[in-house]
Amino acid sequence: MANKRTAADMSEEDESVGKRPCFPPVSAESLEGARQMRRVFVPANRRTPLQQNWAAIFTPIVEQLKLQIRFNLRTKHVEIKTCSETTLASALQKAADFVKAFVLGFDISDALALVRLEDLYIESFDVKDVKTLKGDHLGRAIGRLAGKGGKTKFSIENSTKTRIVLADSKVHILGAYHSIQVARRAICQLIMGTPPAKIYGKLRVLQSSGASRV
Repeated sequence: MANKRTAADMSEEDESVGKRPCFPPVSAESLEGARQMRRVFVPANRRTPLQQNWAAIFTPIVEQLKLQIRFNLRTKHVEIKTCSETTLASALQKAADFVKAFVLGFDISDALALVRLEDLYIESFDVKDVKTLKGDHLGRAIGRLAGKGGKTKFSIENSTKTRIVLADSKVHILGAYHSIQVARRAICQLIMGTPPAKIYGKLRVLQSSGASRV
């Protein structure tokens, strides 16, 4: 026998469905005393450079951002933690981005811009996400991105005010949001087969006129 629902029951059910959860606003005072942590995994090929540059990584994170940092030998992660002296709300994110940039292959001086400046980001993508390439075709596409002696990569960096790391088939771009989009557009055109000479011409126009499109 089916259960009968009264009009009052249906009204209460409709009201419960229409209700939304109400969360109190988050304030700095509500987070006071709470300890937050970020972990950044370090692959095997970047552990030696990390060890060699540890002082340059450690100093700005501890002295400028007022955070605690250590390298966990067991899990192979750099662990960054807030403490009682941490005052900047974005300190943990800045430190994690800084360490991640170094792990991806950016120079310390370039990665440090993530700590000192606002509105800088890292965007990563795979060459094979732009065009399905294998074997020699993939190698030639990566070669076009670098250019002879790195000429193409340097031209894109200088024209768009970004920094680019080519790691196997991965491309990592560091810069402001708009600059990243312009650099990525130029890189994607190279991957799709546009001659580098044509890209150079567009980059020269971009650099001289401040145009927003490549």
